[in-house]
Amino acid sequence: MPEPASLHDPEVLKHTVLDFRQMSTFVKEPLIFERAEGVHYWDTTGKHYWDGISGIFVAAVGHRNPRVIEALKKQMERLTFAPPLHGGNAPAVAFSARLADLAPGDLNTVKLLSSGSEATETAMKLARQFWKQSGVPTKFKVISRHYGYHGATLGAMTATGTPKRRQPFEPLPAGFVHIPTVHCYHCPFERGYPECDVFCARYLEQIIQMEGPETVSAFIVEPVGNTGGILVPPPEYLPTIREICDRYDVLLIFDEMITGMGRTGRLFAAETYGVTPDILCLGKGLSSGYAPLAATIWSDRIQAAFWGPEQPDIAFGHGHTFAGNPISATAGMAVLDEVLSHDLLTNARAMGDYLGQRLRAMRDRYGIFGEVRGVGLLWGVELARDPATRTPFAPALRVGKRIGAEAQARGLIIRHDPDWFALAPPLIVTQSELDAMLSILDESIATVLAEL
Repeated sequence: MPEPASLHDPEVLKHTVLDFRQMSTFVKEPLIFERAEGVHYWDTTGKHYWDGISGIFVAAVGHRNPRVIEALKKQMERLTFAPPLHGGNAPAVAFSARLADLAPGDLNTVKLLSSGSEATETAMKLARQFWKQSGVPTKFKVISRHYGYHGATLGAMTATGTPKRRQPFEPLPAGFVHIPTVHCYHCPFERGYPECDVFCARYLEQIIQMEGPETVSAFIVEPVGNTGGILVPPPEYLPTIREICDRYDVLLIFDEMITGMGRTGRLFAAETYGVTPDILCLGKGLSSGYAPLAATIWSDRIQAAFWGPEQPDIAFGHGHTFAGNPISATAGMAVLDEVLSHDLLTNARAMGDYLGQRLRAMRDRYGIFGEVRGVGLLWGVELARDPATRTPFAPALRVGKRIGAEAQARGLIIRHDPDWFALAPPLIVTQSELDAMLSILDESIATVLAEL
């Protein structure tokens, strides 16, 4: 292991590429994490940071959990890899069965994977093969939403509705259609809720009709949108989407990378909103970051198209080398045990309510919070120069980014974009720990406002 000082040497750092970062800037003031515990991080200089975003919506049960680590140690002494083309392994089989038992409705078939991008890509490939084997090979299109983010692989990125993530790689594969997202604060249809009768959901029906129902395989959606600023839907939104998908025989895919594993106060956002999809994608908090792990779970109806004799070849034609790795599956089972046995779902709801109350109090104090929105331990703040008229700050000011940078300098890690910021601490967080995080956030906002 190199000495900490050498890890800050630009000549050493230039060999590293971080996600969505300009490395020529990063090497000048690098942040390199060295250790973590609970809701805390320390960098290689010894500086402390509060983890206000669970790593990146990942560390559900916190860092350095001794029971999860012990489970991993024991599994490492037994089996670290099994050939996926030849057989399963005990941790993967047991974890898949546990997920199937806990998933809502008839979501009973589980494909374990290594990343969220793999899980959403799996879901979309599954939908296409399902329709071919169901006698409707023309159903291949996937509809998704603007601002949606579904992963970095080519298919998952094509479904993503954020232009800056897509444009460097265009032209992209055909067969993907985007519709406006749910965003009541800045409604793309310039309507107001509830008078709008959730037109943003009902608009899906028009698009399916225009594209031709016989060509649409699936609609993929994050129950709560991350990109765009923690976009929480009205209660009627997802049920309306479900009804439309049923009416036109379109598979509904929930991308629960962020909302799954207790983030919304229930194990799945599907439970929070009372809507069961045909395919459910999980990742991030599924292993709490202790090992790469994701999952795609699908309904009995879908599985029936893949279950049968060896010939004709109807098995799902998809796989990944490290999918269902025994170490990853062990991490998933241990994390699930932590969430359920320590009642972290109740804590997520209670601490989430407290976090929302504190953020609303800040709104009244500072006058730049256009909207505070969230569910469970997932909260976002839309920033506005004039909340009364919903007028945003000038783009060049990048107020959200400046608040995030100031908070980081003071020892708090949050999610931040130019016009919003978000907090989503680990599900184990306590009220006193939230108070410490919010104190730093408070100071950071005041500092940035004084500079404007």
